Amino acid sequence: MDAVVTSLHLHPVKGLRGFPVSAVAVEPCGFSGDRRWMVVDHGGRFISQRELPAMARVVVEPRAGGLFLHYAGVDGIAVAVPRADAAQIEVTVWRSTLPAADAGDAAADWLSAVLDTACRLVYLADPNARAVDPTYGAENDRVSFADGFPVLLAAEGSLDDLNRRLRHPVPMRRFRPNLVIGGPAAWAEDHWRRIRIGEVVFRLPKPCSRCVVTTVDQETGERPDPREPLRTLASFRRAEGGVMFGQNMIPETVGRIAVGDAVQVLEAGASNVIPIRP
Repeated sequence: MDAVVTSLHLHPVKGLRGFPVSAVAVEPCGFSGDRRWMVVDHGGRFISQRELPAMARVVVEPRAGGLFLHYAGVDGIAVAVPRADAAQIEVTVWRSTLPAADAGDAAADWLSAVLDTACRLVYLADPNARAVDPTYGAENDRVSFADGFPVLLAAEGSLDDLNRRLRHPVPMRRFRPNLVIGGPAAWAEDHWRRIRIGEVVFRLPKPCSRCVVTTVDQETGERPDPREPLRTLASFRRAEGGVMFGQNMIPETVGRIAVGDAVQVLEAGASNVIPIRP
C-alpha cells in the first residue's frame, strides 16, 4: 500500500510537550524550530522525561521571537530568543558537548519551580554546532538538541502491531516522533534506506532505540505502567543496540513537507532490525 504522511510534530524544547503541525520546513539539522531549546541541570547536562516525567505537562507555544510556556495552575511565561551577547553555557547531550545561549534567570526560576528541580533553559543559537555521530552521519550532517538524529519517523502500521500485543494500547505520542506515516504494513520502514517526501530526500541510517520515556503519558506526565509498552516491545524488537521502534532520518536536501505528502521509497534493502531474544 502507498505510504503517506499522516501527521507532523514539533518539540521546540527537548523533553517538553510537543504538538502537531500541518506542514513544516526541513533544515539540515531537522524540522525548523524542533528541539532548538533544552532544559539543563546546574552542570549543563540535559534533563529529559527519563528523569522528570512531569516535563510532559509543560506546554510550549511558539511565538514571534521566542516561546510562551504554560503549566496548569501557574501563570505562564514568555521567553525571548537570547540576544547575540547572551551568556553562553557549555551543555552536554549524551556524548556531545557544545555551547548554548542561556535564556535568563526568569525562565530558569519558572521551570525550576514547576519541575521542582534546579534547572535552566538554553537555546541552540548555531544550528551547525552539533554533528551527527560520524558512525552514521556524513561529515556535514548536523543535529539540534535531539537525542542523536535530525528527524524521527514512525509508522502507524507498526504501532498497530505493537498495540495488538498490549493489554492497554498506547498512542503514537508516547514515541515522540517528528513524522508519522500511514499505509505500509507493519515494520516496512525497517527496509527503507532513502526516501523522498515533498521536496525533501531523507537518508535512514539506523533504527531508533527506545527508553523509559515511552512509558510516560504525554498528557499527564505520569507513568500508568512503568513497564509498558517497553516490556512488550522488547519481547520482539530487541536488537543489537537496544529495543527498536521507528527510524532515524537525516535530510539530504532541504524544503517543505506537509501532511498528505506521498512517501516515495528511493532505496530499500534488508531489514535493519534483526531481533534477538531478550
